[in-house]
This record gives sequence, structure tokens and C-alpha cells, in this order.
Amino acid sequence: MHGRRNLMYRIGIDVGGTFTDLVAVDPGGRSTLAKVASTPQDPSLGVMAGLERLAEVLGRGLGALLGETERIVHGTTVATNALLEGKGARLGLLTTEGHRDVVEMREGLKDDRYNLRMPPPEPLVPRERRLGIRERLRADGRVETPLDPASLEAAIRRLAAEKVEAVAVCYLHAWRDARHEQQTAEALSRALPEAYLSLSSEVFPQIKEFERVSTTLVNAYVGPALSRYLQRLENRLAEAGYRGPVLIIQSHGGVAPIAEASRLAAGAVLSGPAGGVAGSRYAAKLVGHGNLIPFDMGGTSTDICLIVEGEAALAQGRKVGQHKIALNSLDIVSLGAGGGSIGRVDAGGILHVGPDSAGADPGPACYGKGGTQPTVTDANLVLGYLDADHFLGGHSQLDRAAAEAALDRLAGRLRVDRVAAAEGVHRVVNTNMAEGIRLVSVRRGVDPRRFALLSFGGAAGLHVTDVARQLDLTRVVVPRVAAVLSAWGMLATDLRFELARTHIGDAGALDGAAVKRLFAEMAAEATRRLEASFAGEVAIQRSVDMRYGEQIFEINVPLDDVDWSAADPLPQIVERFHRRHEALYTYAMRDQEAVLVNARVAAIGLLSDLPQEPRLPAGPAAAPQGERRIFLGGWRAVPVFAFEELAPAQEVRGPAIVESAMTTVLLRGHDRATVTPHGWLDIAIAPRAA
Repeated sequence: MHGRRNLMYRIGIDVGGTFTDLVAVDPGGRSTLAKVASTPQDPSLGVMAGLERLAEVLGRGLGALLGETERIVHGTTVATNALLEGKGARLGLLTTEGHRDVVEMREGLKDDRYNLRMPPPEPLVPRERRLGIRERLRADGRVETPLDPASLEAAIRRLAAEKVEAVAVCYLHAWRDARHEQQTAEALSRALPEAYLSLSSEVFPQIKEFERVSTTLVNAYVGPALSRYLQRLENRLAEAGYRGPVLIIQSHGGVAPIAEASRLAAGAVLSGPAGGVAGSRYAAKLVGHGNLIPFDMGGTSTDICLIVEGEAALAQGRKVGQHKIALNSLDIVSLGAGGGSIGRVDAGGILHVGPDSAGADPGPACYGKGGTQPTVTDANLVLGYLDADHFLGGHSQLDRAAAEAALDRLAGRLRVDRVAAAEGVHRVVNTNMAEGIRLVSVRRGVDPRRFALLSFGGAAGLHVTDVARQLDLTRVVVPRVAAVLSAWGMLATDLRFELARTHIGDAGALDGAAVKRLFAEMAAEATRRLEASFAGEVAIQRSVDMRYGEQIFEINVPLDDVDWSAADPLPQIVERFHRRHEALYTYAMRDQEAVLVNARVAAIGLLSDLPQEPRLPAGPAAAPQGERRIFLGGWRAVPVFAFEELAPAQEVRGPAIVESAMTTVLLRGHDRATVTPHGWLDIAIAPRAA
């Protein structure tokens, strides 16, 4: 990552369901943005088209731009889409004899436990390709039954006959000793050299058998598709003249090189939304407000989470579709609400918006690509919120007649006029998103009124002020890079390599010196793995998963302030567990034994050159560039301001529109936007009674 000279740019790329967003940041912190339509059949084509657009905006050729680029950070939905759409690899599973049905028995629960007619989830690998192998390890690592070569050879022949593309290996207690899985991998590599291999001892070496097998299967299922895509992208970039690293943002918010992202493909299933959270953490520092609710509304979905005191929460055991992934990931809630969300009327005459989306192809009716169904974008165009002649900075024109025709069909089913139907779509999607914010705040015991709403994503600006008003929030922040903040945020994150080891035992009975050695060994291994692709400063984060003896779940306890020079760190660790439990659940049981379950270490490669939003020079307040008739309970002409021309400290009072090449912000009556020194909008939301 070092040694290349005359490098000016760092580029972030976020591939969404509808648009591919790109941002190039120069050494002075100035950001150049580009947005192009995504190409779902081969996302790398959209990435290359976006890079060409970026080069055009910067006034240079693609080869020249890539030759001056230090690194590219990329968020991709390839793994996500393969999992959600059921288009992953043809799988085989090798597991300990007698355990092949764990994937169907799951945890003995179902999502809707009182729904007697609820069908069981479809496993990623059918029973005929789940093969038991004669081998058995005890939980303490002792070999009960050695790996039987004849049993393994017969299973491999069966998988070869089934023409599997990927094999997951998950033996009982492999988290304690991986020798049998490693021997199996050697045999598979010889017999099936083209197959993608996924070992539970490498993917998720922890107790809890279902979580381990599920995560290992997801890794094998999406791994080939992600690996092929990343290889294709790497080749195209190299052909275009790029010689630097490509880093892939991970579900936990850090980034990893292509080789590591391909190996641990399940870690990239929430890659796209993680970039927005990384950008939100950085934005919290810039606006001096540690409590933010990132509100990322794109063309297909809206992603929401909480930034509390400048940090985002990590979660374990996330489900994507019906499949559990036990790796650490940012605690993000995704809603089927975006600019492409389709409005429909049910049999009872009730209007619904989403989760179905028109996506990038054919897209909303107004895109003129053959779409006919009414979407949120079509409604916003009919209501006057969008400028049909200058969409995407004039690179695209919207078809107003097609949008009106789509809304007319919806209005007929609702028995209202076109404008009422469009207003209904706009209000319903806003209500859906407000409820999503309640999911991550009120229902978790957090008062959202203490937070500011951070608006980003191309579609968010038209909805965010109304969503905030529904939640009684008083502050909304809109960055200048709002349309591509996920891509921008990818440049504001560090490399990260995580390790976890199960080390279960009552804290009072464990050897404190042994626990200290375990963390030291894990830190050394994580650092060694990270330094294979990074030559800068490395920081270590430690944590543990702990519970009280009678509990069946663990909580993660950060150990950043533990004195590791102490001979026995366990008393400090236990005290931090009690405090963490009390902070989460309002009580601690210090008279009960605390149980340590998993030790966790993250090695973080600190990237010192994070993007810096430059402060804008003082200047006169910008005048409106015109007026537009919009519908806010009635038609009225409102001033339209150019986002890029607003001066620091300038105030814009609603109702008004502030628009840039890639996003539009709607200020409703009595809202008041103040321009920050960085050129961002800091909006004071008028109460609902105003």
C-alpha cells in the first residue's frame, strides 16, 4: 500500500440496487462525486462506467485518474443479492456423522412461533448433499473417533458426482481443534481443486453448533459469486491502468483486501450499508453531535442505525433473509423503502408502498426504461419536488408523462385524483421509515428526541424533514456529500481483522494468567494476518462475550480500559461485565458467577489520511436560482437554491428546495436550514403544530 508516488486520489465506490455512487477525495480533502445507474447482471460494468464519469468530471482520462489513485475502497451487494435471491453456489456439506440435520433443526424455534402454518425455511443445501463423516472430537479437544479416510473418500466421490461448486465443512467441536477439518480440506483440494472451500474452524471457530454451521454454509454459498466478481473487477481495473489495492468494506465496518474478503465472503453480506455507518461516525465528529440516527434512503432500500456517543453498535447473530450469520456486523435495520419502491393497492383498497422495488432495470416509470408501475420517485416528480430536466446534474431527463400515467393508474384504483395518489405514496413511505426509526430507538428503550437525523442517500432529502417531524426530532443534518455518503464513508474507515476464540468457564475458576496469554496470542496472530497487506500503525481492540451462569445468551463487553500489565486481569474483566449488563438491562447480579464464553480481538490498521471536509471561505449569501411549483397541501411556488452555492452561515427558511446534481432537499413550512462552515445543511425542524 506504500511506495507509489504522485498519488492524489482515494476513491470510494458503493454499488446499490439502483445507482452506483463514487467519490474521489484529493489530498486537500475536496470531494468529487459521480452517480451512474447500476448494472445488476455484472456490477463491475457499472463500476467502470462510474469511474469514467468521475474522470470526466475531473477533466482527465480514466487511465490518468487510476494512475493517480492511491487506493479504492468498495462496498458491494453481490454477496447480499446472491443470498437473498437464492442465486448462490451449488453446495455440499460435510459434517460429523449424525449431525447433518442441524441446519434444519436450527435452534428449535421459528420466527413467528404462534403461526402453525408457517413453513420451515428452505436450507441452503438439500439433505442429499449433506453427508456425515466418521470422526468425533470431544469438547476438550480429545479425539474420540479419528477421521476415517474411507468415509471421507466416499463422501468426496458423492460430492464430485453431484457437481458441487462449493463445500462447507463443519465438524463437531472443530472450534476447539481444527485438525480433522484441515485434513478434510487437503483431501478436498486434491479431489475438487475448483471447488470453493469453507471451513467452520476458519469462518466461525466458536461454540453453538447451529450458528457455526449456518455461517459456514452462508460463506460457502456466496463465496464463489463474490470471488468471481472481485476477480473480474480487479482484472478490469488493472486493464484500465490501476496498480493499487482494492479494499472491500466488511459488515463490521472495517475494510479488508480482496483475498481476505473472498475467503470470508459471509463478512461482506452487509458490505454496502456498512459504508454509510462509517461515514456517519465521521460525520458525528464534524458536526459535534455524538448522537445521530443515520438515515440512508437510496433507490431500493432505507438503512437505519444508531450512533451513540460517536460509535455504532455491533451485533451478532444477524439474519439476512432466513439465514443466520453469527459474525460481528454493524447493527443496521434495512427497510424496503426507497425511491424505486412501488405503490400498490390491496384487495381492501389500502395503499401500500414497498417492499417491492422497480430497481435499476426497468426503474421508476419516469426513467423511461419501460417501467410502468408507480414508484416513490414518480410521486415526487408529480408533486413537483424533482426537476425533470436536470436529474443527475443534467445527465438524465425524467419522463413526466410516464410518471403521470403510472400515478393515474394508481389513482384509479384508489378512486382519487393523480395528485392525491402521489401525496399518498409520499406520506405512506415516510410513515414506514418513521416506524423503522422507532424500531432502532424507542423499542430498544432509546428516546430518539435526543438524536439528530443524519440524512444521506440520493432520495433521503425529499423525505427526511417530514420523517423527523413525525418523530418529534428537532434537528436534521444533510452533508454536501449526502448523495454518496456511503462511498465517502468508506474512505473514513480503517482496515480491520477480527479473531474470536471460545474459552468457556466460570470466571472464578479460570486461570487469569492463561486468559492473559490467550489475548496476547490472539493479538499477535491478528496483527500478523493484518500486516500481510498493511504496513502502517496497528491498534488492538479486545472484548469478551460473557453471561451469568443461568443465562442462555451472552453480551459483548469491551475491554479497552483493562490494565493488561496486571498479573490477573480477570477481576477487571468481571467488573466490566457487571457494569455492561447494568447499562444494557438496568441491573447486575454481582453475587452470581460470571461466565466467560468467547474472547475477541480486532487488529485495526489505522489509515491516517482520512477524508477531511474543507471549510468553505466566507462569502455573500446565495440568491435563489429560481422558483418551482410544488404541492404541500396545496400548490405553491417556492424558491430553489443551489446546494453548492450556499455560503457558510447562510440561512434558508422553508418552504424551499435546496438541490444539487445528485440530491434534492425539501424544507417544509417553518423549517430553517443554516449552512455550516463545511457547507452542510443544519436544519431546525418546526414542530408539527407550526
